[in-house]
Amino acid sequence: MSKPFVYMDYNATTPLRPEVRNRMVEALDVYANASSLHESGRRARAEIEEARASVAALIGARDASGLYFTSGGSESNNTVFMTMYQLGRKNPSRRKIITSAIEHPCVMNAAAYLAEEGFPVVYLPVDSFARIDLDALKKELGPDTLLVSIMAANNEIGTIEDIRTIAAMAKKAGAFVHSDATQAVGKVPVSVQEWGIDYLTLSCHKIYGPKGVGALFVRPGAPIQPLIRGGHQENGVRAGTYNNLGIIGFGKAAELALSDLPEFGPRLAALRKRLMDGLVSRIPHVKINGHPEEVLPNTLNLSFPGAEGESILLSLDLEGIQVSTGSACASGSLEPSHVLLATGLGPELAHGSIRFSLGRNSSEEEVDYVIEKLPPIIQRLRRMSTVNPR
Repeated sequence: MSKPFVYMDYNATTPLRPEVRNRMVEALDVYANASSLHESGRRARAEIEEARASVAALIGARDASGLYFTSGGSESNNTVFMTMYQLGRKNPSRRKIITSAIEHPCVMNAAAYLAEEGFPVVYLPVDSFARIDLDALKKELGPDTLLVSIMAANNEIGTIEDIRTIAAMAKKAGAFVHSDATQAVGKVPVSVQEWGIDYLTLSCHKIYGPKGVGALFVRPGAPIQPLIRGGHQENGVRAGTYNNLGIIGFGKAAELALSDLPEFGPRLAALRKRLMDGLVSRIPHVKINGHPEEVLPNTLNLSFPGAEGESILLSLDLEGIQVSTGSACASGSLEPSHVLLATGLGPELAHGSIRFSLGRNSSEEEVDYVIEKLPPIIQRLRRMSTVNPR
């Protein structure tokens, strides 16, 4: 008998929705260059603009004029940081960058590059639930602050940040505000207008669309410099021939994500609670990581003292259950999660953490299968460990 297939790594990436696949198949003949003036080029351009409107609607933008297509979240984030680099070079009196200790590696590394170039960079601390220390932010804000970049929701433990309050504080200091909302979009309501931010990053493959396409929202009037220079595409902000199929797929995925949002969140939250309660009741000494209330409805991060995360992951994989030890982007690293360390978790517990991220195809049956299989795995690994869990 073949083992079940239980995918619980939706925060890493999502499968292509059938409706998105069908839309992309329909668009296979939309091959013309959208910059061309002939009929085929105009058709391609119309499809792209339709997709742009759908993605803009998903993030609560008033119109689509500030929505630029990119290759993904990393490119969008780097575009913002390199724009700040150009601004800071021209005005050395305002070049401080404020971000947090729990950002995605592409934000952390972009900020580190600016630090190497002489920009003051501050990594705000977080509390034990990974919420930004607003008092620390207030102390750091000043006339020298150029950018505040805080993720909307954490990819590893699911904690949701108060972006609206953070943005209001930053704006009083005259700073620009950026949020990497890659994990939040499609799971919880996102509104660039209500949040009052200048830049927002999102990625298509997190919302059941194709990989290799993302977007950057730029508030009208906010400065933006191209990361990729060349042709006139995207009003000169992002050069390169349009990825017609990817963008069309993005538009369909965004349309579906917006329509599903009222039902998606509550359903996933119920499954998350079922998984959490089932595991905590059957496995002693479990540490729940992340905020108890302000958390993504699909994300559950648990630490199991006395059991190593990679061993848990591989043992679950043998049972047909696919999870993550944290950020898939850093899965090749032997270092403990920087996110969990920032919350005050010790290296041992950080190494013993597992992220379950649920999605559209998750079911009660899958959750119950995990609840059945994981307790004996933890028991076996703890018997082999020299660490006494407490």
